[in-house]
Amino acid sequence: MSDSTTPRPLDHVARIQAEWARERPDLDVRPQGVIGRLHRLAGLLTEELCVVYGRFGLSEGEFDVLATLRRAGEPFERAPGELATHTMVTTGAMTKRIDRLERAGLVTRRRAAGDGRARVVALTPAGRDLIDRAFSEHMRNERRLLDSLTEDEAAALESLLTAWLGRAEQQRRD
Repeated sequence: MSDSTTPRPLDHVARIQAEWARERPDLDVRPQGVIGRLHRLAGLLTEELCVVYGRFGLSEGEFDVLATLRRAGEPFERAPGELATHTMVTTGAMTKRIDRLERAGLVTRRRAAGDGRARVVALTPAGRDLIDRAFSEHMRNERRLLDSLTEDEAAALESLLTAWLGRAEQQRRD
């Protein structure tokens, strides 16, 4: 049985920090404690999230497109450029995603009313049904992933990440 005086085994990032501290004692490697763990955790979380997307025959990007259309509200459509902005991918990558989703019968493309050159991407009824089911499962999965934290820990983490992300996004805009 472990008590508070028993040292915990080093995690992956702590082992890397210890090696760098040994090899480069002139450098402050403390930032790796935050950045390295966030990066590693993001990878692990992405793997867990993609399992759910895969159950619905979707990639992470396809899930993102369908979710972006769904949360747009009736009539569940957006212009391709708007989709790219809301999902933070290039328009070329967006075109490939839309092509696959259209072939699967989950979205349609049509000319925008009032501008024959502009296009609009819309969820089909099958696409809406799929994303509603997938998103419900996605939320259950995210709850499961957060269940290893207490409510206070999750709230504190969300607050810290919100502040940090807000500042980082503002710096990018400036």
